[in-house]
Amino acid sequence: MADKEEKELGKLGEEQAANFLMDQGYEMIARNYRYKRGEIDLIVRKQDCLVFVEVKTRTNTDFGTPETFVSPRQQQVIINTADEFIFQRNWQQSIRFDIIAIVPDGELRHFED
Repeated sequence: MADKEEKELGKLGEEQAANFLMDQGYEMIARNYRYKRGEIDLIVRKQDCLVFVEVKTRTNTDFGTPETFVSPRQQQVIINTADEFIFQRNWQQSIRFDIIAIVPDGELRHFED
C-alpha cells in the first residue's frame, strides 16, 4: 500500500476510534500529540483516568491482527511521550494505555490497559 493510502487509512481509523470513545463517555483531550520523535494517536479522559490510545488499522489480517503491530520499541516511545504529557499537565491522577484495533470489515476492538 502506498504511503499516502496508509496515512488516509490511519486517519480514518483514528476518527472511527475517537467517535467510539466519545460514544463510550470519554472526553477528548488531544489528538496526534507529539513530543520529540513520539506520537500518541489519542489522549482521552474518563472521570479521573487519563488514557493514552494507540490506534491500529489494517486492510487485512494476513500478517496478524492490528494490535500485534505495537512493537516493544513503539510501546517505549509511547510511554516516553506520555511521560512528557503528564509532566506538562502536572497530571496527578491515574493513567492507562489502550489499543484500539480496527480490522478490514470495520470491526473495532478496544483493548484496555
